[in-house]
Amino acid sequence: QVQLVESGGGLVQAGGSLRLSCAASGRTFSSYAMGWFRQAPGKEREFVAAISWSGGSRYYADSVKGRFTISRDNAKNTVYLQMNSLKPEDTAVYYCAADPDPFDSYSEEYEYDYWGQGTQVTVSS
Repeated sequence: QVQLVESGGGLVQAGGSLRLSCAASGRTFSSYAMGWFRQAPGKEREFVAAISWSGGSRYYADSVKGRFTISRDNAKNTVYLQMNSLKPEDTAVYYCAADPDPFDSYSEEYEYDYWGQGTQVTVSS
């Protein structure tokens, strides 16, 4: 069992930056692939970014490519999402998720077995 706790959300002006963190419990974190998803009001939850267990492979949604960076520190059981050049359309609740198996479909929710409670990101124009 893995428990995930997100932090780092908040209110920021357009063009600003935030760094989200996701702290994981459990000794097997380093073997888990991790992902970030987001859900805006009235919309479906969507894929944002994913990273393999080693950090050697990273994947991004087209909407965030070049602005967001996913990374992980296995010694700290933490995955990060650095968000730069934020836009009002990035406003959403951001969730991290853990996948105990090698990635098959990293952008699909069903790939992930464990989810955090989410952290709100609001970007004002």
